[in-house]
Amino acid sequence: MKKRQLTSILAFTAAASLALVGCASGDTDTPGDKPGGDAEKGTVTLGFLPGWTDGLSTAYLLQDQLEKLGYTVEMNTLTEAGPLYTGLAKGDVDIYPSAWPELTHKSYMDKFGDKIEDLGKYYDDAKLTIAVPEYTGIDSIADLEGNADRFGGKIIGIEPGAGLTKQTQEHMLPDYGLEGEYELITSSTAAMLTELEKATKKKEDIVVTLWRPFWANDAYPVKDLEDPKGAMGEPEGLHFLGTKGFGEANPEAADYIAKIKLNDEQYGALEGLVTSDEYKDKSADAVDKWIEEYGDQIDWLITD
Repeated sequence: MKKRQLTSILAFTAAASLALVGCASGDTDTPGDKPGGDAEKGTVTLGFLPGWTDGLSTAYLLQDQLEKLGYTVEMNTLTEAGPLYTGLAKGDVDIYPSAWPELTHKSYMDKFGDKIEDLGKYYDDAKLTIAVPEYTGIDSIADLEGNADRFGGKIIGIEPGAGLTKQTQEHMLPDYGLEGEYELITSSTAAMLTELEKATKKKEDIVVTLWRPFWANDAYPVKDLEDPKGAMGEPEGLHFLGTKGFGEANPEAADYIAKIKLNDEQYGALEGLVTSDEYKDKSADAVDKWIEEYGDQIDWLITD
């Protein structure tokens, strides 16, 4: 499973736009493919980062459901959170389908929040983590002190503009006195996963920034390090955010989105299907499969 998902996420990330909101996704699905996608209710633009697979998964779920309500959905991809929030505030993007506004993206909300509206929380227990392989003989972030040689003095991170990166740089490293001992290496989620896969295949030590929910926690032999100082923050909710005025302009869509709730099993299955090689470039088919499996368990889900 892990190799299939990493291959897919690398492909998704390579296809993403590096700069502007408005670059179409490389997915082969097109608006209107679903029943009801007749554009009678207008167009809704979803902005997301393919490397952050919570948003990738919920974007394609939302595309499926909104098209069944009669909307045309456009999928726009980026590689950094900053331009995504900027596009959302400007109205270039209608919805960010998996935001972390309570903590991880709080700085963006402080900057743009008056031009953004919260359309609802779909998941309750998201968290930022520092992780190592299960075979690594430490269990706490505090244990990293004095052990930099085991990890080459590096913590492998993700995108420079990610909230996870900010939390690690501004809180975890100084709170645990690790600033002079470790360097946080930032690049991309895909690059971090590549390093994690290489290290775990060779049974080498590595420390990475991760989060939950995220398929990599199950795909690789990793464990979260305990965080006795609470430097990575408390659990938070995952939200659908809309550009200001979206609900007033699209009341049916907003009312529907507010009903969406996912538990761990439902979310994990959705993410696993959308990111798998089996459904590479066929995200609509992945959502169809997920609906087939969970349609009779979820009362808000439009199944046909």
